[in-house]
Amino acid sequence: MSATTSPFAFAPTLPLPCNRVSSNQLSEDHDPASLIVCKISAIISAFGSAPRLRRSADWQSAVSPIGNRLTKRAVRLPVPAESATPQRVDTYERNPGLDRVKFSLRSSGLPPEPPNPLRSGIHSRGYLPHVKREGASYFITFRLTDSLRKEVLMRFEREHAEALQRLPSNATGQDAEEIQRELRRKVERYLDQGAGACHLRRTDIADLVAQALRHFHGRRYVLDEWVVMPNHVHLILWPMPNHTLSEILKSRKRHTARQANLILGRTGETFWQPESYDHWIRNDDEKARIRRYIRMNPVKAGLCKDPEDWKWSSSAWPRWQTNAASQT
Repeated sequence: MSATTSPFAFAPTLPLPCNRVSSNQLSEDHDPASLIVCKISAIISAFGSAPRLRRSADWQSAVSPIGNRLTKRAVRLPVPAESATPQRVDTYERNPGLDRVKFSLRSSGLPPEPPNPLRSGIHSRGYLPHVKREGASYFITFRLTDSLRKEVLMRFEREHAEALQRLPSNATGQDAEEIQRELRRKVERYLDQGAGACHLRRTDIADLVAQALRHFHGRRYVLDEWVVMPNHVHLILWPMPNHTLSEILKSRKRHTARQANLILGRTGETFWQPESYDHWIRNDDEKARIRRYIRMNPVKAGLCKDPEDWKWSSSAWPRWQTNAASQT
C-alpha cells in the first residue's frame, strides 16, 4: 500500500513540534510505515491524547507484518510526555450499601416485595373505588343483594354527578366531599325504609351475623361500633397486622351467607351484595361522628327508642365501647 492510499490520509496537515519532521519533508524512498507513525505523532501532539481509530485489516497490514493477529489484542500507542492526558470523570456515584442489599437479595433468591394495594393504595373491584391505608380504621357498610335496586342507585349517582358539575371553579375539596356525603345519606335513608326482603329482621339470622362479627374480635381485627340492621350492616373495624380488610370481609360475608341460606332453606342464592362500601377514617373527629351515626341508626329508622334497646348492636353489649376503645 502506498502513502497516498493510507487510511490516515484523511488527517489534516498539522503543525509538528520543531524536533519532528513533517510528512511533506519525507522523500519518496521512506516506507509507508514511517509516514503513518509521523502522522500519528502529529495528531497526538495536537489533541493531547491518542484518538480512537477504527481498525481495519488494511491498517493492520500497513502497520505490522503480523496483520490480523492484532485484532484480538488492544494496541496501546505511546503518549508523548509533553501532552497531558485528560482524566476521566465518573458522574455515577456508587452506593456500596445498596449494592450489598441487591446482592443479598439475588443470592437468597428473594425478589423485592411489590406494593400491595389491599394494604395501602387504591384498588377497585369494578364499581366502587377502595382507598386503603395500612394501620387505619375503616367505616364499612355491606347490604343484602336486593336492598338497593339498580335503577334507584343510578338515579342517586346521576344526581350526584349533576351536583358536582354545578360546583363553581373556585370550589374546594371539602365541597366535593360534602356532595359525596349527601350521596351516602340518600342511600342510607333508602336502606332504612326497609327495601328488599330484609332477611336480617329474622332474629336467628341477625344473631348469626352479630356472632360472626364478634368472633375474630381481638384476633384478626378490632371491632369498634357495629350494628345489624334489617337489610344492611354498619361497623368500624381496624385490621390487625398481617390481616387485610378484604380478607376479613370476604371471610365474614362468605360464612354468614352460607349459614343464612341454610336457615332460609336455599342453596346457591346470592345473599350479600358482592361489593362492600369502605371508608378510611382520617381522624378522631370523623370517627366520633361515625360512631354516633352507627349508634343512632336503629333509632332514626324507628326500630327502637334508645340505642341500648337494639339487641344486634354494640350499644346493647355492656362495656363493649370500653373494651374496643382500649384495643385501638
